[in-house]
Amino acid sequence: MDYSAANSSLWNIIIQLGMIAVAILIAHLLRSKLRFIKKSMMPVAVLAGFLLLIAKLCGLVTVDAGIMEILVYHGIALGFIAMSLRVPEGQATESGKAVGLKSGAVIVSSYMVQGVSGLIITILLGLTVMPDLFRASGLLLPMGFGQGPGQANNVGSSYEALGFAGGRSFGLAIAAAGYLVACIVGVIMLNVLTKHPGRREALGRTAVEKEPDTSFFQSTDELPVSDSIDRLSIQSALVMIVYLMTFLVAWGITSGLAAISPGLAATLNPLIWGFNFIIGSALAILTRLCLAAGRRTGLFVRQYQNNYLLNRISGFFFDVMIVAGIASINPEDIHGLWLPFILLVIAGSVFTWLHLRMVCKMVYPGYYYEGLISMFGMMTGTISSGVLLLREIDPELKTPAAGNLVSGSSFGIILGAPVLVLVSLASKSNTLCFVTLGIAAVYYLILLFFLRRSTREKRGAK
Repeated sequence: MDYSAANSSLWNIIIQLGMIAVAILIAHLLRSKLRFIKKSMMPVAVLAGFLLLIAKLCGLVTVDAGIMEILVYHGIALGFIAMSLRVPEGQATESGKAVGLKSGAVIVSSYMVQGVSGLIITILLGLTVMPDLFRASGLLLPMGFGQGPGQANNVGSSYEALGFAGGRSFGLAIAAAGYLVACIVGVIMLNVLTKHPGRREALGRTAVEKEPDTSFFQSTDELPVSDSIDRLSIQSALVMIVYLMTFLVAWGITSGLAAISPGLAATLNPLIWGFNFIIGSALAILTRLCLAAGRRTGLFVRQYQNNYLLNRISGFFFDVMIVAGIASINPEDIHGLWLPFILLVIAGSVFTWLHLRMVCKMVYPGYYYEGLISMFGMMTGTISSGVLLLREIDPELKTPAAGNLVSGSSFGIILGAPVLVLVSLASKSNTLCFVTLGIAAVYYLILLFFLRRSTREKRGAK
């Protein structure tokens, strides 16, 4: 085997990962040294992605789009698997479950708002000035804003295969714009909220930059640090085993569908593989429950998961995914799509904010501002941007707002299952785009009714 630089297949993946690493370190240095970047609260991974994108456009580096797409695709699944393997630390009270379910409804209803507004824009453009526009592309707004670059990449790629030229770059561009909205618009809204008399003192504080609490590094029933195998190896093994099971389950489903109904398989296979992170999350939760049952029955003496390390693993994969996703954007692919892009970003920002202002007053009456700003950060960027904005209001994260982002995301996977159907349905024809629009609007009203009723029942019980 040739181990020299001439063997590009051997070294290219290392070169691409090395460029991502350099971009992350430079972005971290810039954020720590330049005050205006630090005040913008832009996540390091997002800044690194833009730095690598600029370097690519200037011809300074060669970004392998294929490898970047692979990193984005696997990164989102591995990150969610690591998150889902974590042992729940909160109290499993009925009120905690209720808030998690309502937070999930807040998240999915935000998807519906973004999807409805996105479809309205692309349908109207398709009926008027852009008759050749792929009208289902409006659903890339909730994929990019609500779910981030991973899903924007997956759905954009599937739409591109169905005839939407530049679909992948279009989705990733929306996701990148979402980060800017979370950082820039979020900070502006914080300054507006500062003028509110009841919150001026709390909101006027500067963000507290502090290291994560590492005192809880292991509990008494976990594998000891002195064990013969490193605990990081155990966590990585668990994540990779679940991902292997994810592949086998997805492969089994798609193979079975192909044997039974090739036509149905052609429709569902891209959806199953594109949303493999949901299968992975479900299997990770099942694995976590099996490990817990094994401990209760005495099969296992120790707890194998370590939440601190699983958080670090998920954070690593999400950071790589974000950098790779932004760096792989090709502006040339969206040169004829600037009008829908700008309209979608503006509509997504405005309607997401207005919707969250309404529902957060119902769901988080005791910490409305914290709930609002954290949800806005997440529904335009990711959980990390939501937490960054939240720490301007709640530096010590004393309110339940940060926990609601995580618990709500778990319930959001279940409540958001219809989104998969809508994404696939709208891409079939222009007529089905109207059907999808109607279904999304009805589902939004159902979620809104649930939030209103559950909130009233809680107040009535008091």
